Amino acid sequence: MTTLPPRVFIKEEGPREGFQIERAPIPTADKIRLVDALSDTGVGLIQVTSFVHPQKVPGMADAEAVVAGMTLRAGVRYSGLWLNQRGLERAIATGRLDLEGKLTLYASNIFLKRNQNRTPEQQREAQPALIAMYQAHGIPVRTGFVTAAFGCNFEGDVDPARVVGLVGDMLSIAADHGENLSLIGLGDTMAWATPERIRRVVGAVRERWPDLELSLHLHDTRGLGIANAMAGLEMGVRHYDAAVGGLGGCPFAAHGGAAGNIATEDFVFLCEELGIETGIDLEKLAECARLAESIVGHPLPGKIKTGGSLRALRARIAAA
Repeated sequence: MTTLPPRVFIKEEGPREGFQIERAPIPTADKIRLVDALSDTGVGLIQVTSFVHPQKVPGMADAEAVVAGMTLRAGVRYSGLWLNQRGLERAIATGRLDLEGKLTLYASNIFLKRNQNRTPEQQREAQPALIAMYQAHGIPVRTGFVTAAFGCNFEGDVDPARVVGLVGDMLSIAADHGENLSLIGLGDTMAWATPERIRRVVGAVRERWPDLELSLHLHDTRGLGIANAMAGLEMGVRHYDAAVGGLGGCPFAAHGGAAGNIATEDFVFLCEELGIETGIDLEKLAECARLAESIVGHPLPGKIKTGGSLRALRARIAAA
C-alpha cells in the first residue's frame, strides 16, 4: 500500500541552480524576466540567486541586481543561497528576500572537500557558529540538508545508516542551540538515486523519526528523476525542489551529466495526474519552461513544454 500526499510543496530553483551552471553568461534582464514569469504561475517559493564568490560561480555575480530588479508578488516567497557569513550579509542587505537558516552536512567527505574545502569535523564544528550567526540576525533555523545523500561520483554508494547519522547530528546540534529543525532535505546532488534507493534512504530516516518532514532534491542525469520523485510521493514526501525546464546541476560534481534537476512542469504534470494538488498553473509553467529554453539558447530536457498536458488534450478532444 502507498500513501500519496494530498498536496505537495515545490521550491523552484531554476533561476539559481539552473543558471549557475550555464557556460554562456545569462543577461541579468533575462534572469529577472524568468523570475517574474515564474511568480505568476502559483509557485510559492522561488530561489532566485546565489550569494557566492563570483570567481567560483561567475554566473551569480549579479545576485544583487537580480533581486533588486524582480517584481515581488503577493503570496510568493523569494529566497537565495549562501555558503558563508559574507553571503548571508549580502542576502540580508537586499531587504527583499525570505531568509531562513539552514544547516548542511555532507554524506561524501571528498565532495565536501571539493565544495567547501573542509573536513567532516570542520563542517560539523561550523554548524553552531552558523546558528549563532542566524540568531544574531533574528533568522529562524528550521531546515537541515544532507548533500550527496544517495551516492557520490567520488566515493560511490552511500549507506542509508550514514544519512540517518547525519540527520541525527543536525537535529542534535540544532536542539543544543535552541532551534528545532522542521524540515530535512535529502539531496541527490550527483544523481545516484534510484527509486529503490529513495525508498531505502527515506525509509531509514522515517523509521528513526516517523513524523519528521522530508524534502527531496533530485537530478535527472540518468533519466530516473521523475521515477525517483514518484518513489518519494509513494513514501508520503511532500516537499520537492525542482527547476523549470529541467535546468540545473552542480559545478563541483566533476561529471558532464551532472546537470538536470527534475523539470518543475513535468513533476507538476505527474502530480496532477495523480490527483495531488500543487497550486501551480501548468500551462503558465510550460510557458516559463519555453522562456527558459530561449534564454539559455539550447534544448532543455523538460517534456511538458513540448508534449503538453493531458488536461489540455482532453479539453480539445471534448470540444471537438
